[in-house]
Amino acid sequence: MSDQIQFIVEKLNQEPFRKNYNLITFDSLESVQLLQLLSDVLGEIDPKHAVDIREELPEQTAKRMLGLLGILKYKPPGSISDLSAFRQGLVTGSKPVIHPVLHWLLQRTNELKKRAYLARFLVKLEVPAEFLQDDTVADVNKQYEELMEAFKNLHKECEQLKTSGLSTAEIRRDISAMEEEKDQLVKRVERLKKRVETVQNHQRMLEIARQLRLEKEREESLTQQKQEQKNQLFHAEQRLQRAQLQLKEMHHAVVDSKPESLMKKLEEEINFNSYLVTEKMPRELESKKNSAFYLQKVVAEPAMSQSDLNVLEIKISEVNAEINQLVEKRMMKYEPIDSKFSMYRQQASIISRKKEAKAEELQAAKEEMSSTERQMLQKTDQAHKLEDSEVPKGDEFKQYVNKLQSKNTLYKKKRLEIAEITAEYGILQRTEELLKQRHEALQQQLQAIEDKKGISGYSYTQEELERVSAVKSEIDEMKGRTLDNMSEMVKKLNAMVAEKKSNLAPVIKELRQLRQKCQELTQECDEKKIQYDSCAAGLESNRSALEQEVKGLLEECAQEESNYHYINCMKRNLEIQLQRAKEEVKAYISPDPQERRKAIREQYTRMILEQENLGKKLREKQKVVRESHGPNMKQMKMWQDFEQLMECKRECFLRQQNQTAIGQVIQEGGKDRLVL
Repeated sequence: MSDQIQFIVEKLNQEPFRKNYNLITFDSLESVQLLQLLSDVLGEIDPKHAVDIREELPEQTAKRMLGLLGILKYKPPGSISDLSAFRQGLVTGSKPVIHPVLHWLLQRTNELKKRAYLARFLVKLEVPAEFLQDDTVADVNKQYEELMEAFKNLHKECEQLKTSGLSTAEIRRDISAMEEEKDQLVKRVERLKKRVETVQNHQRMLEIARQLRLEKEREESLTQQKQEQKNQLFHAEQRLQRAQLQLKEMHHAVVDSKPESLMKKLEEEINFNSYLVTEKMPRELESKKNSAFYLQKVVAEPAMSQSDLNVLEIKISEVNAEINQLVEKRMMKYEPIDSKFSMYRQQASIISRKKEAKAEELQAAKEEMSSTERQMLQKTDQAHKLEDSEVPKGDEFKQYVNKLQSKNTLYKKKRLEIAEITAEYGILQRTEELLKQRHEALQQQLQAIEDKKGISGYSYTQEELERVSAVKSEIDEMKGRTLDNMSEMVKKLNAMVAEKKSNLAPVIKELRQLRQKCQELTQECDEKKIQYDSCAAGLESNRSALEQEVKGLLEECAQEESNYHYINCMKRNLEIQLQRAKEEVKAYISPDPQERRKAIREQYTRMILEQENLGKKLREKQKVVRESHGPNMKQMKMWQDFEQLMECKRECFLRQQNQTAIGQVIQEGGKDRLVL
């Protein structure tokens, strides 16, 4: 807090306030004096507020200060969160309220002066909507907005000129320097005239020089015209070749195609171009206009601090949240209707995106085709140029080959000579180095001799004098040439200025007439634009009302149509059920047994009897299976044992057959003997 008060006292003691306060006297100021001091600071920022608060009521003072602080975008500090408390403190001249305001104002006085100046012209007057229905009030309001936009543009240009670095002092210095150079050139021209007057026939020589200069200028202009005509001829030839190529393509297309295909192709091209003109390009133009309008609006706004940006971001987030809530409510409200058309809307959006993508691809392909055609024309020109040169044949080609062989031998000889010259250059370079070393040694000896004789630096001085005299003669010669060139340049510039003036005189006269006509047309255009805007606003309001009404009727129609289809489906189902019931009763009551068999009741009765008989048979079969289960299992066990016994016998038989094939076992006296 003490730093804040010290800063306020320092600023108030400086220009333009010069209050001569110190910390004690400033702290001892009463509430009325503090309010007067705040009014003086505000008056320095905006001269309209330089008033004596004793001549106005406290409420008027508070209202005036609050209005200016609002324009300057002052926000009370965090300790004074209640706006009513801030207003009460401003009315009573409370120090905790006045001191932060003074500190904030004195910190950025220059910036706030600019903001207050712009607020006088850019704070828009809010006109009630019912007053704008009057044509006169609407026209005046339109002119007021246009003048505000014009002021924004002029102020922006003024700021750019201020920051461009071109100050009046620099321009004056440049003008004075140019005048000095002009005086010097005039003096040099006079000196040259005096020098030329001593020469014989100088008038005739000057006339010849002038004619030579004019002829050179004429030659340059003719050369430029010749080059321009060559360029025009080249472009005309290219256009002719392009037109011939297009004509040839059209002939081929006409020969190879039918009228139906040509009409179809033309219709496709017309549809594509109409899509570009009516849908794609207007959307792009509208988006560009909107972006340019928003950018101009941002540029025209005064400079914003970080706190202002934070407040805007908070407001944007709040508005986005509110928009999301409204969208959710709308979706919940119109969900039954929108759900029926959501699929078609998605398909329509997908098709429109595909259509835009294909249109962009087609446009890119056309551009690529045009660039390829240009390249083809260039290649065709090159081919035509090559066709003009003759191709050697027979003996001419043999002579050409012999000529190349002779050139090859000559090239080899020259290459050997270059190698010899390179070797000789190396030798000469080495010789030069040796001579330089000897020269340095001789220079050292000469310097030692000069030191002994007491004339050191004599040779160096002699060389410098010779070099300076040579340089002086070159400079004198260069000065003479420079003066001649400058005199010729001055004459040339004067002639060019006179010629340009004579050429520009009719153009300036015509330009004045065109400016007057442009002003008249601009005024007429503004009047027509105002009429158009008023008519467009009325039509737009009528169109929006009709669109809302049509939208409501379409929604009601869709709802009624869905109810109609639902009721029709229910009615049809009931009719089918009633028809089936009538047929069933008719078949059941009929005396004919064949018809009675077709009845659903009879069919279901027969099916029930068949299923009961089938269940009875299956239960009897189950009973038989249960009774024979034990003996059957016992019999199966016996067959399994019998199968194992037979398998064992088979294996024994096979084993015995194998032993018989190997040898014979003989039993004698309780012993077994194998005989092979």
